[in-house]
Amino acid sequence: MSDSEGESDEPVGTDEPVARTKKKRPFWVELPILIVIAFGLTFLIQTFIAKVYYVPSGSMEQTLHGVSSGGDRILANKIVYDFGDPEPGDVVVFSGPPTWAPEARIPGPSSWFGQVVQSLGSVVGIAPPNEKDYVKRVIATGGQTVMCCDGAGNVVVDGHSLDEPYIYEPLEFIPGELDCTTTQMSRRCFGPVTVPDGELWVMGDHRSDSADSSYQCQGLPGGAQCQGPIPVDNVIGKAVFIVMPPSRWGTISSPDLDAGW
Repeated sequence: MSDSEGESDEPVGTDEPVARTKKKRPFWVELPILIVIAFGLTFLIQTFIAKVYYVPSGSMEQTLHGVSSGGDRILANKIVYDFGDPEPGDVVVFSGPPTWAPEARIPGPSSWFGQVVQSLGSVVGIAPPNEKDYVKRVIATGGQTVMCCDGAGNVVVDGHSLDEPYIYEPLEFIPGELDCTTTQMSRRCFGPVTVPDGELWVMGDHRSDSADSSYQCQGLPGGAQCQGPIPVDNVIGKAVFIVMPPSRWGTISSPDLDAGW
């Protein structure tokens, strides 16, 4: 008997792999999944990295437009202050202290559907602003003394007059007739106020229409009645870019107010 006895003379074949076609989901099924993923990623980014905010008022004109002139949407960098505190000149988004007067009084939706839509819209910065979120510019930080005004009507920090080219419509100040020494003081005048450690003195660029740290003590001696500084911990992020409308795209300037001191 040969060694090949019992074996077939036919070559041993190999099974060809069977191609399996994966059934593609219909578009109407995939679309909701993609929307949920997109909102989820947007929520995570805006919670931990950067968030879009609706400018609530005209207190930062002309740097930022409020609701009355279009309502800029701005991008706030939320991680920049993980590596350092806000500095004079920075434009910051922050939660107002309980004693601060709200700048935005926009009634919210009353129906459950409207509330859901507003919640979703807030994720991408298209919902009306939160009445306790503010956008202002840092003027002085903890330990600094701020007041207004010098003989030319400028804000003074630690004895240094500030150069503030971004100011829009400052309050009336006429040296010798309506200033910080006349019987009727200019409403531009306040302080001096020493900012406590861990707090910030913030003001709007639209000085004649801004409920900021100097609010309620303008035109009065001393600073005890001022709305006052805000805690650094209340700062949400640094406003760095105007994202909407497209005609307003651009960075938000933050000049170094301490330069040259």
